[in-house]
Amino acid sequence: MTPRALLAVLVAGIVFGYGLSLSTMVRPEVVLQFLRFEDFGLLLVLGGAALVTALVYAIAPRMMTRPLFGKTFHVHPSAMNRATLLGAAIFGIGWGLSGVCPAPALAGLGGGNWALLAAAVGMFAGAGVQGWQASR
Repeated sequence: MTPRALLAVLVAGIVFGYGLSLSTMVRPEVVLQFLRFEDFGLLLVLGGAALVTALVYAIAPRMMTRPLFGKTFHVHPSAMNRATLLGAAIFGIGWGLSGVCPAPALAGLGGGNWALLAAAVGMFAGAGVQGWQASR
């Protein structure tokens, strides 16, 4: 990866983390209120993110001949299978019980919310177990 691409990733990560903090998604109690249908503020955050992503994915390849830091645009195929559904269910149950999603947990750690450290350790452990299981 070139230094320019690394800088772009760093800046994008900072902007993303700031947005998560600004939207209060780094606070598990806010996420749990959303999941219990008590506060719909995060619906605007999620809807806005989905809208921007959909627009960029639809428009960018038509307006650009190649990506900013790559040679070609890639297709990322996914499969709806038992493993995907099981992983989504485990993720959803964990999110619902804790109110913690991976990116907001890391952004919250960056903001000094050390209570999220246990959740982050659990996420990395789960990813490690999944990687180990998939390689067998």
